[in-house]
Amino acid sequence: MPRLTRRAVMAAATATLVATLPHAGSAQSGDPITLVVPYGGGGLIDGIVRQVADLMTAELGQTVLVENKPGANGIVGASFVANSDADGHTYLIGATGPIPLNILLRPSLPYGIDDFEPVATMLSGPLTITVPTSIGVTTIEGLADYAKETGRPLRYATLGPGSVTHLFGLFLQKELGVDMVDVAYRNNPSAVVDLIGGQNELNFSAPVSLLDHEKSGDLKMLAITTPERMQQFPDLPTTTELGYPSLVSSFWFGVMAPAGSPSEMTSKVSTAVQNAMKDEGLREKMINVGMIPEVGGPAELQAWLDKDFEVWGKVVKDNNITLE
Repeated sequence: MPRLTRRAVMAAATATLVATLPHAGSAQSGDPITLVVPYGGGGLIDGIVRQVADLMTAELGQTVLVENKPGANGIVGASFVANSDADGHTYLIGATGPIPLNILLRPSLPYGIDDFEPVATMLSGPLTITVPTSIGVTTIEGLADYAKETGRPLRYATLGPGSVTHLFGLFLQKELGVDMVDVAYRNNPSAVVDLIGGQNELNFSAPVSLLDHEKSGDLKMLAITTPERMQQFPDLPTTTELGYPSLVSSFWFGVMAPAGSPSEMTSKVSTAVQNAMKDEGLREKMINVGMIPEVGGPAELQAWLDKDFEVWGKVVKDNNITLE
């Protein structure tokens, strides 16, 4: 028997009332569209979303607003959209953390994957495997040898339990066959300071945040977690070419709608997002900060979700990780 979602139960309970008032209070096709960002304003992603919103407004002739709803690792913003009217005017800027990872890790989460439907991809970002130059390691194989020689677990920085950086460390630990221990930080700059100082030995940041430190000789990026080399980092080898294709990994951002939103609206929004991601000015901005612009619709975003639930789901299950 199919599982009834929270949205389906609420819809059934209010069907009669809605039928008696078919137009009262309903959103009109020209009403503003809102993109909900589940993080605070002023950051890199927030700036990109606001530029996308401006491009969408120009194309659609319809105001596209950006609303920040930060808190609880994206749970506040995602919950807001999950419980919004499915009228095609409210969308979540979904990401790896708020959607697949939270759903995999938190049994008491107030939303599930069936509360959303994919609309469009926006961007992805690679990780790097980075070490301080002080430990004398220049290759992934050398990292494994170093761990075995020291006889103690490698300390790797994370952005907290259940984050992509935490789970990737568990993935790398298994791949290399060495012991590792995670060290949580409130933000990546603090982790990088400790990496340079030797308080931890591994970092999985996006490359753009580490370039200056590598140029100064403090850090060494061993590899980037992409299938192919990135044009802005031509000298940085990939995990695939180094013989570790299973270590291909990234974080992503995309647009998601409340489940049951009208297809004529979500299709229109999907097309507008995809056209925005083709804008040369926006693409150049993203590439310059180490992001990968992604032009795709519902099928492409669904493929990302399916892969995340498969790959990260196995890591979560194998390591018996649960968060409240």
